Amino acid sequence: MVYTIIAVLVVLWLLGLLGHVGGALIHLLLVVALVVFIVNLISSRRTKV
Repeated sequence: MVYTIIAVLVVLWLLGLLGHVGGALIHLLLVVALVVFIVNLISSRRTKV
């Protein structure tokens, strides 16, 4: 689920760079998704070890 959200946000971010759509909100959402992704990676590694 997290990976799907990140993929959608990256696509929207790229569209925003090309067409100036979405403004700063999509950049903020992309940063939030990246932070959630990193936290998910760190927490999943901790539980496996």
